[in-house]
Amino acid sequence: MEVDEDEVVAEEVELPSVVYAAPFIEGMEEEGDAQAFVAVATIPDPVLSFLRNFQQAVLDRSVWELHGIYEGAFNKLTEKFYQKSSWPSPDAVAGVFTDEDPILLILYKELYYRHVYSKMQPSLDDRFNSYANYCDLFNYILYYSTEPSDLELPNQWLWDIIDEFIYQFQSFCQYRLKLSNKGDAELESLKERPDVWNVLNVLNVLYSLIQKSCINEQLSVSKNGGDMGAAAGDFGSRPLYRMLGYFSIIGLLRVHCLLGDYAMALKMMENVELSKKGLFARVTACHVTTYYYVGFAYMMMRRYTDAIKAFVNILLFLSRTKQYHTRSYQFEAISKKSEQMYALLAICVSLSPQRLDENVHTLLREKYGEHMNKMQKESEESLPVYEELFLFACPKFISPSLPRSDGSATAHAPTMHQLNVFLAEIRQQALVPTVRSYLKLYTTLPVTKLASFLELTPEQTRTELLAYKHKTRQRRWEGAGALLDGEPAGPADLDFAVRGKAGDMIHVQETKPGRRFGDWFIRHIGKFDETIAALERSGAVGKQ
Repeated sequence: MEVDEDEVVAEEVELPSVVYAAPFIEGMEEEGDAQAFVAVATIPDPVLSFLRNFQQAVLDRSVWELHGIYEGAFNKLTEKFYQKSSWPSPDAVAGVFTDEDPILLILYKELYYRHVYSKMQPSLDDRFNSYANYCDLFNYILYYSTEPSDLELPNQWLWDIIDEFIYQFQSFCQYRLKLSNKGDAELESLKERPDVWNVLNVLNVLYSLIQKSCINEQLSVSKNGGDMGAAAGDFGSRPLYRMLGYFSIIGLLRVHCLLGDYAMALKMMENVELSKKGLFARVTACHVTTYYYVGFAYMMMRRYTDAIKAFVNILLFLSRTKQYHTRSYQFEAISKKSEQMYALLAICVSLSPQRLDENVHTLLREKYGEHMNKMQKESEESLPVYEELFLFACPKFISPSLPRSDGSATAHAPTMHQLNVFLAEIRQQALVPTVRSYLKLYTTLPVTKLASFLELTPEQTRTELLAYKHKTRQRRWEGAGALLDGEPAGPADLDFAVRGKAGDMIHVQETKPGRRFGDWFIRHIGKFDETIAALERSGAVGKQ
């Protein structure tokens, strides 16, 4: 199902309102107070201290304090106390908070349910309650008052809110397709609540945040050399709204890719300048996500050169800043995404061979050299390799529609559909690598001779030559304008024309790029310095 951006209007889809319960029951005479106090008593002292500091930092709107609490204290306490269990329940924590500001419990629930998804297996109630809490959070930010909220959160947390919101939506779409392992009560609950994690509600949240923050208007003004603040308005001038709006653009890029609408995914990035260091670079996970989905969308649209540029750009960034990522709590996620991008890069380079950065090319050969050699062969041998790499590196696609009652749809069906579309494209250009290898050996070549090499008739060979021309001609983005823009161009290193009175002679023109001697010397000088430093540390040579 493709979702048209013009059909999703923020005012048309209402977010379900969730009534806030009182944070805790006052007085000792109420039934259940004893249970609440017992629950609080079981919370370890370091966690109680964390919760009180968390409350104070939120109420003081102290971004710096929240940054340390969010990225440091929360993860350390999780490792110490809650590796295999959930954090204290929101009901218990409500008894710890002494202020009635609803955002305190909403933010704690966001952390609580994210931990449940990360470390445990969420139940259906967890999925419903987490969705309700996200509705509370976005209602608070978007509609709590006619004035902008004074809430401030670290950029990393704001990105994680959008990222986790989409992840839980994706997880729920896959969960509800698994009908075989669900009981009647669970199936009935799913039927009664079609609004929970509904695709239109999810899109509405993201579009509403973009609209409220005026982020597209701000980016458009900035793109044309103006001042972003002039187009920000009351809401967009606040960091909370500006960053949530910006991250929602990246979120929509991801959602549309998960739905298989790659043109719409790239259209969402219309005002984002990848050629410059944008707001996405402030959070490494956002930076990686942006380039991963842009590159994947390009690949599925058969724009392999643009996909290669996107993957090489981010892989170079990750290799140069690797020492900083090892200290991040998201190191494993970033490393996995990096491995997936190397697999996608191997696919793209096999389909559209071209020169890469030396460092990236070396690592690519180490990881997928054997796979790339197999992908250069004819389809029967190469298809399983393409399939293996695609399934490893692609996102987990989703179906936005409700499952059929007959159970014919499965959680893997959307991914298998995208795989079949991709493999159909690969089959269409099965002979392209073989044709290319023969053309590189000649400057002129009779069609009949090439036909004998390919074991085809001359007519079939002309068809394959036409297919080669068509499949190697791609639209290319030149670094300016929208990501969907670009001019069609053939391969830069090899071109040919069929001439002669009978159209029976192939004239080949090959362009060999010059070697980059400077890069070679710089790389080996660096290796030499590393060797000398290692010898000095070992005492094998004396310091000069």
